[in-house]
Amino acid sequence: MKTIPYGRQDISQVDIQAVVNVLQSDWLTQGPAIEQFEKKAAEYCGVQYAVAVNSATSALHIACMAAGLGQGDILWTSPNTFVASANCGRYCGAVIDFVDIDFRTYNMSVEKLEQKLVKAKTDGKLPKVVVPVHFSGQSCELERIYELAKEYGFIVVEDASHAIGGRYKEQKIGSCAYSDMTVFSFHPVKIVTTAEGGMVLTNKPELYEKLIQFRSHGITRNPELMTEEVHGPWYYQQIDLGYNYRMTDIQAALGLSQMDRLDEFVARRQAIAKKYNEELQGLPLILPWQHPDTYSAYHLYVICLEEDKITKTHKQVFEELRQAGIGVNLHYIPVHTQPYYRHLGFEWGDFPVSEYYYSTAISIPMYSAMTEEEQDKVIHTIKEVLS
Repeated sequence: MKTIPYGRQDISQVDIQAVVNVLQSDWLTQGPAIEQFEKKAAEYCGVQYAVAVNSATSALHIACMAAGLGQGDILWTSPNTFVASANCGRYCGAVIDFVDIDFRTYNMSVEKLEQKLVKAKTDGKLPKVVVPVHFSGQSCELERIYELAKEYGFIVVEDASHAIGGRYKEQKIGSCAYSDMTVFSFHPVKIVTTAEGGMVLTNKPELYEKLIQFRSHGITRNPELMTEEVHGPWYYQQIDLGYNYRMTDIQAALGLSQMDRLDEFVARRQAIAKKYNEELQGLPLILPWQHPDTYSAYHLYVICLEEDKITKTHKQVFEELRQAGIGVNLHYIPVHTQPYYRHLGFEWGDFPVSEYYYSTAISIPMYSAMTEEEQDKVIHTIKEVLS
């Protein structure tokens, strides 16, 4: 029995040829495809600058570094995310805390954020960076978050790993209209893939210069940033401690080709979500609620069980779906419950909405190459398991 995965890449012959063309060229690593990919993504999102890197985790790390996050500073993010959204702060020596989610969107609650900021100001423990996560492809309430950023003096780094191709208030996610930086992921299950890869976008030239340096060993070839006159055409200076987080031309060529189908990918995901919404209506489930200000890229489609209306447990439903060939997954185990973060002092019970969500959530298959037959099988199996 073939399993229908919860997500997978959509690779065309055009994508394959784009990669082959690079393999047959003079550049495999730091060549022209990277800059072309960055330019295309920036133009699509309506943002000034884009910096491609080897993963979204690397993108989050250099975004935090560019923001000046350091030892003893504070970063807040959502508990309902992959661990990288918090780990990026730990790499910089920062203290991590979380803001619980809104149960309708599963995104960071702006009400809880505001309440936490009021208390943090009183306690003298305001965050330097806040990382709102656009869970499943739906934007957070960015306008209010950015207003709070100006009031309380923190930097906003959007973790939009799920959300390229989505919109907020009719602006493309990635425009940085309500943030300082935005991060994308190009992992194979995401909307657009470069196999592994990520990107940071910004409208601020001073952040862009730092991102470029931190991506590549802290090195610059910009004479304006050097401490002495240029020795010759070969000359560069390491002016900070950076990393080797560079993307290859092979990856960038794949991303560049995939960008041509981004709107098509998202439209297909929207159509799949619409059919799920129609066909799963009436079952003992909470279906994804969409905020009127957002247009989701639908990286994920998450159902939440109404356990008081069914006789099976969350685990039973999950296991029965997998046994039937439906490759469900769970996004996410709340970050604060991971052993590493519990060692830092967090406990079960700290963020109850995230924990309740976790106890009921199941991510069902959602990917642009999904066929009608595959989706019909998913729907039929869910109905059978919940009957």
